[in-house]
Amino acid sequence: MLPGMAGKPRIAIVGTGSLGSALAVSLSQAGYTIDSVIARSQGASLRKAQGLAKKVGARTAVVSTATGRANLFWFCVPDAEIRGAAAAIVEQFPWKGRVALHSSGALTSDELSALRERGAAVASVHPLMTFVRGSRPALTGVSFAIEGDAAAVRVARRIVKDLGGQAYPIRKADKAAYHAWGTFASPLLTALLATTEQVGMTAGVNRTAVRRRVIPILLQTLANYAALGAPSAFSGPIVRGDIDTVKRHLRVLRKVPAAHEVYSALARAALTYLPVKRKELVKRLLEARDV
Repeated sequence: MLPGMAGKPRIAIVGTGSLGSALAVSLSQAGYTIDSVIARSQGASLRKAQGLAKKVGARTAVVSTATGRANLFWFCVPDAEIRGAAAAIVEQFPWKGRVALHSSGALTSDELSALRERGAAVASVHPLMTFVRGSRPALTGVSFAIEGDAAAVRVARRIVKDLGGQAYPIRKADKAAYHAWGTFASPLLTALLATTEQVGMTAGVNRTAVRRRVIPILLQTLANYAALGAPSAFSGPIVRGDIDTVKRHLRVLRKVPAAHEVYSALARAALTYLPVKRKELVKRLLEARDV
C-alpha cells in the first residue's frame, strides 16, 4: 500500500453502470469499505448511485461536488468520459497519497493524468469479463490487465487478489489489441450468436426454440476448446473439406446476406488458423462469386 495507507483503502466508485455496480458489490463482499458512490450528474445517474450505495453501505455524491474520506477512487465511467470525470473531481480533494484507477480496456492510465499531476498514483485496471444489465458476474478467477504508476499497480494487484482475480501486467502499447481480443471473446461472440439465431429461424425454428436448442452444442464447444484447444475442438464440414456441404450452406445463406458474410469470413479464418482438409478447394469455393 502507499505510505500512510494502512490496511485496505477506503474506496469511492465513480460511475453507476454495470461494471461499477458489480465492482462495488464485489469489493464490499471482499471486506473493502465503499466510502461513496459518485454519480456523473443529478437525475437518473444519482438515483442509481443511491440504490447502489444502499447495498454497500456508502454515501452518494455528484462528481462536481464530491466529498468524503476515500483514499482510492475507481473510475467506472464510459471510456470517453474518464478524462472529463477526472478533471471534474480534481479540485475536490488533495491528491498526494491517493490512488486513482480506471477500468477501460482500450485506454491507458494517462487518461487520469490530471490527478497524476496533482500527486495521485494512477493505473488502469481492466477485468476480462462482460458486464451487462441484469447480470452480476463473480470476479473469482477473472484476469485483470494492469498498467500504470508503480505505487498504484501495487495497490491494484492487492485488491485483485482479494477479489479472487488474477492480475497481470500489460504494456500501454498493447491495450488496443488487448481490448480487441476481449471484444472477440464476448461482444462479437454475441453478434455471432445473434446471427446464429437468424440462420436457425431460416431453418423454420422460432427464436425461443433456437436459443434453447443451441445451448448444448455451444456449451460442449466451449468445453472442448477449454480442454483441447481450438484445433482439436474444430469440427464440421469445413475441417473435413466437404465441398458439397459448404456449397449448400453458402447457397441457402444467400437468404440471409449478413449471415452469408459472417459464414464466409469465419470460414476464411478457419483456413488460416485451423486444420482444414482440401484447403485450396475450400478457398476457391469461398472466393467464387456465384455461390
